[in-house]
Amino acid sequence: MFIVIKLKSLLVTLLIAVFLITFSLSVYLWSVSIQTTTSSVADNLDRQLTSELQKIFQLRNQALIEYNTDMLASLYNQEVRNGLWAYEHELTKLKYLHNWSDKQAIEFKEIDSHIVIRSFNQKNDGFSLNLLVSTAYTYTYKDTPQIHNSFRIGAYHSLDLMPHEEDWVITREWYTDPFADSLHLDEIKSQEIQQVILSGETKDLSDLNQRRVNALAYANQYAGAASLPEYDFQYNSKYRNYNPEGGNCANFASQILYEGGGFKKNRTWNYERGAGSSAWINAHSFNSYMLSSGRASTIARGAYDEILKVSYKLLPGDYIAYEKKGKVTHISVVTGLDSKGYILVNSNNSDRYQVPWDLGWSDKSIKFHLVHVHY
Repeated sequence: MFIVIKLKSLLVTLLIAVFLITFSLSVYLWSVSIQTTTSSVADNLDRQLTSELQKIFQLRNQALIEYNTDMLASLYNQEVRNGLWAYEHELTKLKYLHNWSDKQAIEFKEIDSHIVIRSFNQKNDGFSLNLLVSTAYTYTYKDTPQIHNSFRIGAYHSLDLMPHEEDWVITREWYTDPFADSLHLDEIKSQEIQQVILSGETKDLSDLNQRRVNALAYANQYAGAASLPEYDFQYNSKYRNYNPEGGNCANFASQILYEGGGFKKNRTWNYERGAGSSAWINAHSFNSYMLSSGRASTIARGAYDEILKVSYKLLPGDYIAYEKKGKVTHISVVTGLDSKGYILVNSNNSDRYQVPWDLGWSDKSIKFHLVHVHY
């Protein structure tokens, strides 16, 4: 009898265990199914939103090329204040780009934006989104239309997208615009400037110092939102991103010189334990340190038309400091030359990859420091 009771007890225990395992497995599979379904829905929505945004940015880029203000206006709800402001900003940007291209004697052939949705939330009938937008600009000089040049600019956008009739429109948009310092600029038309630019020639860089070559490679890999897609639009994760605290340009320049160029850290110019010294992260202090330490020397300083001819002496690995109201506020590192030998630069905030050095900095009040680095 004792043996029978014990066997029954064991059988009950086994049945309970089987039930619990089966129940737990069912709950787990249900949970996985829900997560998979939710993930699938989110991925599908992400693709749909990316597709809609790609259409809007494609039309906006086309409007910029064609100077089509009606096409541009159709992308915004101007009946709401933020939508109107967003439209007016892009209209000013359109005018600036054409103003600059006239000065440069170039023609934009293509503008293509690569969009990455970083996050999104539903807002009323539409969506509020945070985007990474990497835009490639292709241009030709008017006297050599067969030769194509290109550069990339990256920016982080906060944008509201709402349905309107059968389309989607922008009702709010904010981003750090790389052209912001020049958007109020009057027309820059100078026959002399065009003659200087069009008479330029690219030069052979095959004999560059290896440290300069390494600095160039680093600058191109970690140009953030402006870098090539194969680099995944990232900064170097070993370093803190100072953009939320005022700007990452000097931090990036310091990284280029240290990681790529082989310059050694010291007590004044240093990064450790997740923080950089003033000379490492502050544009004005960075420039002062580089000059006072003998690691660099100024080639020229002045307004754009005063130093344009001298700018062609710069080489990849040198840098340009941008001065506003007596203080250096930005640093760009030279990374190349276009088909006319015009200097191209990389920088952070906004992220730039081999961009013409004065684009976005054409204001007459800005002074440029052309600085040769001693590798």
